[in-house]
Amino acid sequence: MRKNAIRLKRVHRVTPEFRDLVKELNAELAVRDGELHDFYDQYNGITDLEHIMIAYLGDDPVGCAAMKRVRDSAVEVKRMYVRPAMRSQGLGGMLLAELERWASEYGFTESMLETGKGQPEALRLYERSGYKRIENYGPYQGVENSICFQKDLPKPYDASTSEEE
Repeated sequence: MRKNAIRLKRVHRVTPEFRDLVKELNAELAVRDGELHDFYDQYNGITDLEHIMIAYLGDDPVGCAAMKRVRDSAVEVKRMYVRPAMRSQGLGGMLLAELERWASEYGFTESMLETGKGQPEALRLYERSGYKRIENYGPYQGVENSICFQKDLPKPYDASTSEEE
């Protein structure tokens, strides 16, 4: 995959391609999470998502990611998914990095997320991307299968505050 062949597009939650990708993600998670799927599913709706991105290879949607505000300074990464044929090519990292840039544009200084022990690819992605494991937060407190992460986001560059040399 040529990275310049991938186009990232910010979309709305009613975008049909996003809904289709989320259906695929939910089907995969139902298998990976087993009997815990119903518990996780209640926290994975899309109605609270306002910042959504789709990765396209040509005209084909091949991945998605979203974030939602959890407090004034923090967003939570949600609905990260890359179609199986496109995995292990850096697409998840591209989506995550762009979400982080987008969050910084809005002034968020922290990104957090939850993933399951049954998703080793996700664990590696988040660790490679600079996320640090934290105590499980919110609804994931006390859930042994959940692993939570946090990352401080850089402040967006503001040319008006830079000093001239």
